[in-house]
Amino acid sequence: MVSQIEFQDRMLSLGLARVSEAAAMASARLVGRGDEKAADQAAVNAMREQLNMLDIRGVVVIGEGERDEAPMLFIGEEVGTGEGPAVDIALDPLEGTTLTAKDMPNALTVIAMAPRGTLLHAPDVYMDKLAIGPGYPEGVVSLEMSPAERVRALARARGCQDRDITVCVLERPRHEEMIADIRSTGAAIRLITDGDVAGVIHCAEPEKTGIDMYMGSGGAPEGVLAASALKCMGGQMWGRLMFRNDDERRRAAKAGITDLDRIYSRDEMVTADVIFAATGVTDGNILAGIRREPDFLETETLLMRSKTGSIRRMIYRNPINHE
Repeated sequence: MVSQIEFQDRMLSLGLARVSEAAAMASARLVGRGDEKAADQAAVNAMREQLNMLDIRGVVVIGEGERDEAPMLFIGEEVGTGEGPAVDIALDPLEGTTLTAKDMPNALTVIAMAPRGTLLHAPDVYMDKLAIGPGYPEGVVSLEMSPAERVRALARARGCQDRDITVCVLERPRHEEMIADIRSTGAAIRLITDGDVAGVIHCAEPEKTGIDMYMGSGGAPEGVLAASALKCMGGQMWGRLMFRNDDERRRAAKAGITDLDRIYSRDEMVTADVIFAATGVTDGNILAGIRREPDFLETETLLMRSKTGSIRRMIYRNPINHE
């Protein structure tokens, strides 16, 4: 029976990379053009077209928003050919629309895929997030700790001084108190304007990025994408949904969330093996941005599988049609 078709992550991974690459290439002509909506729409269209070529019975569980808010790739949309395994899909066709419009670092196209029912159906609300890279004991830091306590605990686990820790934080007014608490320890902060999926991924490669920890609130859907990446790369992550009003609580109930105060670990947000692909749109610490030459576009893609822990960096050169 079709419902029993196994999730073949190895076979599907290259197709997922093509989806990510297509979205990045579609947004290439809009880098630095100042039009966030046009860049996002171009990425959405390309990603959807490529997804519908895959032999999957896919459902978008993390997407562009509710159906009435997003004409394409909305939460609950079915994608794929209708043949093959049943899968959950989490995506952000252009993570960093503002970064793309302004040609600023770390804009990515991002997508994750896992067996049906294994990705947290996070509503479009805020999530308080905390992430660290691999190699630490379980629970060395927690969301119950103050920001300063987290810095001190991580420094002890790493065998360094507090001032040797660097924390990545979204630059938002809501984070001013947290930033002050972190700085009271002497730790450094790298502020980012957008793109907290990339911010969390930075923790997984601290020797390359210089980032030891990520903390702060951002979109819950992006939290699930970030957890998917860390499940492949290694590292720990926790998230707690945040609700500002009854409408957001209703969204949570619609998504099947019953415990509004629950703290989700990485493996509770992503409960089975997952594949993850991200393609650079603008240059960043993780991936090179799109290179435009007279006759081709060149992209760099990160393709990962949690089942094997494999990480591929793929360069794709695509000729430009001059007709």
